[in-house]
Amino acid sequence: MAFVTRQFVRSMSSSSTAAASAKKILVKHVTVIGGGLMGAGIAQVAAATGHTVVLVDQTEDILAKSRKGIEESLRKVAKKKFAENPKGADEFVAKTLSSISTSTDAASVVHSTDLVVEAIVENLQVKNELFKRLDKFAAEHTIFASNTSSLQITSLANSTTRQDRFAGLHFFNPVPLMKLVEVIKTPMTSQKTFESLLDFSRALGKHPVACKDTPGFIVNRLLVPYLMEAIRLCERGEASKEDIDMAMKLGAGYPMGPFELLDYVGLDTTKFILDGWHELDSKNPLFQPCPSLNKLVAEKKFGKKSGEGFYKYK
Repeated sequence: MAFVTRQFVRSMSSSSTAAASAKKILVKHVTVIGGGLMGAGIAQVAAATGHTVVLVDQTEDILAKSRKGIEESLRKVAKKKFAENPKGADEFVAKTLSSISTSTDAASVVHSTDLVVEAIVENLQVKNELFKRLDKFAAEHTIFASNTSSLQITSLANSTTRQDRFAGLHFFNPVPLMKLVEVIKTPMTSQKTFESLLDFSRALGKHPVACKDTPGFIVNRLLVPYLMEAIRLCERGEASKEDIDMAMKLGAGYPMGPFELLDYVGLDTTKFILDGWHELDSKNPLFQPCPSLNKLVAEKKFGKKSGEGFYKYK
């Protein structure tokens, strides 16, 4: 009887341990790597929703610019949110900024974070080196996530020893305004990690959608081939870019036509995504290179950010 009782206690203890280990991670402390437009936006929305944030980049100058951009963005948000309450707006901005600290040393800050969100240059080797290094310093429970829009999450996860605590967390630009977040689950991502990231996304006021680790996830996998087909339609001389843009705005209700959107996103960025997919699946007709796109990028005509792409900008 005593043996049975001991076995029962051990069994209950084991079940309790298993249940405890299956509990989701409540993300309170976030480290964002990369102070560019996307990283700063992620840091802003996280801080504005009660999270403690550390924003990391290579230099203090970059971080100072990031913080200035965050403050300007917050003031725009606060002006609408507290239209009848200027004091409340000031308090909201001050409180949010007080939740964001900065650092140039990622390894020194990830030991006490629940979630690391990477938003640096779209380069597999650079990202892998970053994750491999941070993996040594982060706490065991810490989840790693990449904001990549085109690279394979599984390849990034394999640079660490925490494949089960690694996923994609793809935000959209501008982060403070765009409600969508794609949560990408690799074959190794645990259900606990996946659900923790869904909860985190909702806590930010976002609408998460789930996707497996497939090229481009949901939005870009559908969007980029559409953009390429618009270019090919124009290359064949079947319609002008102006008429294609107008047709999609008036006929499909899109806020921008495909050529306007290409210029907004950046032709270099689009080419980078397409080239990566073509390398993965060179026989896929949707992933074939576009001569017009390649020519403009070679001429450093990247769209709005360079002053010229498919259209010219003042």
